[in-house]
Amino acid sequence: MLGLRGPQLPPAGILLLLPFLLLLPPAAPAPHRASYKPVIVVHGLFDSSYSFRHLLEYINETHPGTVVTVLDLFDGRESLRPLWEQVQGFGEAVAPIMAQAPQGVHLICYSQGGLVCRALLSVMDEHNVDSFISLSSPQMGQYGDTDYLKWLFPTSMRSNLYRICYSPWGQGFSICNYWHDPHHDDLYLNASSFLALINGERDHPNATAWRKNFLRVGRLVLIGGPDDGVITPWQSSFFGFYDANETVLEMEEQLVSLLGFLPLSSCTVPPPAVTLPATDP
Repeated sequence: MLGLRGPQLPPAGILLLLPFLLLLPPAAPAPHRASYKPVIVVHGLFDSSYSFRHLLEYINETHPGTVVTVLDLFDGRESLRPLWEQVQGFGEAVAPIMAQAPQGVHLICYSQGGLVCRALLSVMDEHNVDSFISLSSPQMGQYGDTDYLKWLFPTSMRSNLYRICYSPWGQGFSICNYWHDPHHDDLYLNASSFLALINGERDHPNATAWRKNFLRVGRLVLIGGPDDGVITPWQSSFFGFYDANETVLEMEEQLVSLLGFLPLSSCTVPPPAVTLPATDP
């Protein structure tokens, strides 16, 4: 499913990710060649499968024989489609790959794709994801002026974007599905049709089942850093976020809400990455 059109993944993203490919262990030994679990890659906002051609080449060179699928869905402007719609589409694409990989798969998800993947892992009852690598994804939401926001909403500044995003019309755009204004928490909790639900910030009938599904993941790897330049605050990649004074609250409280417990290895966040075991102690 690797396409040949679209923008290139920023080199910094590739450099951040490559060391963590060492986390992908072989599923079973084979003569003269290790047999690795399949890798599924999900792109981010305005990206396409073409953005990951260098990553695909790297995996093929360093782990010969690995089956890598870079999903070619919701490319370019189509990535602005509502995230639940994308979750359904990507879910239909990954299901047959998982079905053919009884030993499990590895999931690498970039930027907005990290939110798509986390929702997917929450709603899939029988997924078999061994490692979920979230690469610079706004897991607790986005609250910042970036180039693509100014292009999308040229007349709206950060402080006023909630007026659009927290309306039924605004929730029809992916970026608004994870726009998180810390100065309007009540509006966010009431209007968010995506992020507040998958974060467990608003009660809903599926909350317990979603948490159980997510905890099927063998390993959760969060990658991000202060030089991100897009995710705001950058600690959102580690489930940190602003309070009403725009002071960043670290991820402990958010992870307890999401997972139901605090993994021991989450007590500190050494940039640019933290690895969390997603298993109930």
